Amino acid sequence: VIGVVIGKTDVRSFPDRKNIGAERFTFSFTIRDSPTYFINVQSWGREEYIRSLSESFRVGDCVTIENPLIQSKEAEREEKFNPVTPSGYKLLLSENHSVVKTSSCYDTDTRLLSLLHLPVKDPQDYYSLGDIVANGQSLHGRVLNVLAAVMAVSE
Repeated sequence: VIGVVIGKTDVRSFPDRKNIGAERFTFSFTIRDSPTYFINVQSWGREEYIRSLSESFRVGDCVTIENPLIQSKEAEREEKFNPVTPSGYKLLLSENHSVVKTSSCYDTDTRLLSLLHLPVKDPQDYYSLGDIVANGQSLHGRVLNVLAAVMAVSE
């Protein structure tokens, strides 16, 4: 699979249920290869492997993923922490079988760069900041998709 990385989580650790006292590490990212299709990718493993893999690319890089495991996703559980994707599947990376190679989008396919700026949600499924200010009380307690632009960044 070849695509541009459009999102990425930080590395996290969890207690290993099989090896008491040990930890398993994970991080996930989302790749896109067309305006319509994108998929979440998750990797689990030893700390060294996960940290090295996570540091090998960033959002905006093009990646080639070889030998991922394709698995049905558990929509309600997984989409709390990852973008909702149009696919019923996710990709799992294994330290022993999978390979992720990073390349320049210019070398791979310049069309992939334009995919970085496309929203991952239906354009009819957003609230503007003005809508939220005007209707704040009626929206209280609801989960919303917000479309906004960053105007400034400072300390």
